[in-house]
This record gives sequence, structure tokens and C-alpha cells, in this order.
Amino acid sequence: MPRWAKAISTTIAGLLALSALVTGPARAASHQGPIEQDLTTGRIVLHRAICAQDLRPLHMHCHAHVQVRADGAPILGKAAAGGTTPAGYGPADLRNAYRIRLTGSPGTVIAIVDAYGYPKAESDLATYRAQFGLPPCTSASGCFTRINQRGDSTPPATDVGWSQEQALDIEMASAMCPNCRILLVEADDASEANLAAAVTMAVSRGAIAISNSYGGPEPGTRAYAQSYKHPGIAVTASAGDSGYGAQFPASAPGTIAVGGTRLLRDATAPRGWRETVWASTGSGCSAIYPKPAWQTDPLCTKRMLNDVAAVAAPGTGVAAYGPIGPGGTSAWMVFGGTSVGAPLVAGIYAATGATPTGGRSLWLHADRLNDVIRGVNGLCGGTYFCAAQPGYDGPSGNGTPNGGAAL
Repeated sequence: MPRWAKAISTTIAGLLALSALVTGPARAASHQGPIEQDLTTGRIVLHRAICAQDLRPLHMHCHAHVQVRADGAPILGKAAAGGTTPAGYGPADLRNAYRIRLTGSPGTVIAIVDAYGYPKAESDLATYRAQFGLPPCTSASGCFTRINQRGDSTPPATDVGWSQEQALDIEMASAMCPNCRILLVEADDASEANLAAAVTMAVSRGAIAISNSYGGPEPGTRAYAQSYKHPGIAVTASAGDSGYGAQFPASAPGTIAVGGTRLLRDATAPRGWRETVWASTGSGCSAIYPKPAWQTDPLCTKRMLNDVAAVAAPGTGVAAYGPIGPGGTSAWMVFGGTSVGAPLVAGIYAATGATPTGGRSLWLHADRLNDVIRGVNGLCGGTYFCAAQPGYDGPSGNGTPNGGAAL
């Protein structure tokens, strides 16, 4: 083994051991891939899931990861003052990478569905938007609305991890569709029944795009699959952060399943960026749900994940401003996970005014997406279920957004 490779291997092994010591078995078991190498700088990036796995039947967990120090605490960005730019990709980076030019309309509603309450949602969103020069979006102006699954303003109990998830989601939606109205619908908890009820509420409030950055095992979810099927509404769902394997609601036939990539600047690439599959993104062949008529891959006889993909690797993550603990303090952090992609893609649908038919258009117009041809997310016998290839593959779907043409 070359000396440089041995050094990196030793460093990673040591950090893995340290991570296990400081996070403990329960935390280590709650996420996959806590260490990555930043291919731009060579530095080692630690990250962890912000929502613990809920092992109760029909309970979901969110799909966001945050960059952390060796002790497991989030790496906090500097105060955005005096021209300081937070670490992580901002709206201008993401819009450039995915060639998004349109900014949406104040008459367009994009909904974010998550669990538990987030008391500082509006003020944290204001900080994010001000930092990046996006127009204000407030409840007073009618741009921002926060409701529970029954449609009233009584907030559910607060959970820090899910609050961070909500911060990431509303800010990614803002980045892609800065002129859209944002509807934040908070379910009472992370049970599939309550999250499905929140989706139904979002539909009733006129959302044309609904983001769902959470998931869990498929068994038992049949009763809720119809809650995610709404013709003419873009219902996106993150594919999961545990590597190869299908999760619900991304596997529901009516959703647009969003996988994850590593996104890097590359001046030599035609678009100025390059992407590979993020090793921890979910993908796979559903064991339960029927194959939509528009899916044409040859080996999966049921619903195939994914349809599309976007940045997810925490080592090439996005900037977000949100709570860092139960005390109410907020700060800049760098997030990854397939939770980034669900609101990002929903925001693109809203910004472009597209009328989706599930993922059908993403399959019919795959040539208008950025094809991702490298990377794997697990073991699947070398098939496209878990290995990137030219054209369709499970981890990256038909590719990543390239403007709104494929929508």
C-alpha cells in the first residue's frame, strides 16, 4: 500500500474509533457513513444523523446529516457579519449547479412536511434569506405559514433534530424558489399516520409541490400510500441515508424519489460541476408497490427507486441556519443527506411552474438531466440497482436537475 494511502487509512481508522467512543453504540447504529474525505481539500469530514432511528412500527426518521467535530457536536459557522459567508453551498451555488433561472411566483405554494414543532422557523428563515440576499418571507406578508396537521396554529412538541430538519427544508425550498410562498406543516410526531395526515393537509391548502425528507421500512405502509399520490402535485421524498435499500414514502408510486450525490466544482467539466453517487444514498426495488407504467428499467418488476437525485454528501454539503440545542440558540451549520434533495427538487418544480405526473416526465425526458455515471451505494450483484452507469441507475435515478426542461 502506498505511504499516502496508508496514512489516510490510519487516520480514518482512528477517527472511526474516536467517533464510536464519543457517540456511543446507540448513536453509531442510527446512521451510516460518519466519515468522508473532502476530495477538494483532502480533509476528513465527520457527520452524523440529526434524527435518531425510531424503531417503533410505522415511525419515520428524518434524512439529514450535519457536519460535526470529533465529540459529535455540530461544527458551527461564524456569524454572518462583515461579509463573512457561511460554509457550505448557498442558493447561488445550487442554482448555478442545477441551471435554475426562474424564481417562482408569490401565487405558488410549496409545502414542507415534517414532524414536531419548530418555534424559531420564521426567524431562522429570515436570517438565511437575508444572508443570501433573498426577498423577505414572513407570516405578516402571507409568504410564510406554519400550521399543524389539523390546519391550525397550535404547535406540536419540539424536537431539536426535527427542527434542524425543518430549517434545512424551508431554506432549500427558498434557495430554489425565492418568490414562492412556503407552507410548513408540522405533524404531531414521526408516526406515518400523522405525517400522512400532514401531507393531506398540505394538499388541501393549495400546495403545488410537497417535500418529504423522511422515511422508514416499507412493511405496513400500504394504508398510507394514497396520501402521497396527488396528480398535478410534485410530491418529493428523500431516498434515505443508509445505503442500498428501498424506503417508504420514496417507494410510494405517487412520489418523486430523490437520491443523493457528491457535488464538486470542476472548471474542466462542461457545466462547471461534477457529480458522483453518494455512497450512503438509498435506492432499490420496492418489495411492495407496483411499478408505474412510465418506469422502463428491465430488472425490477415493482416500483424502482430513484427517479432523480441532487447533492447529499455532507462533505459537499449545504449551508443552513437553525437551532443547535433545546435552549433556542441558532447558528450556521453544514448539512447533507438526501433530505437536501427533496425540498430542492420540490422547489425547482415550484419555481418552474411544472405540472408533474409523478416521476413520469423525469423518465420521458431523461436526456435533459445531468447524467451521473460513477459511484455505488451498496452490494447488488453489480447491477444498476446500486451502481451508477450511463443512463438510468438506482442511486442517481435519471440524473440531476439541469434547468426545468425535464420536469
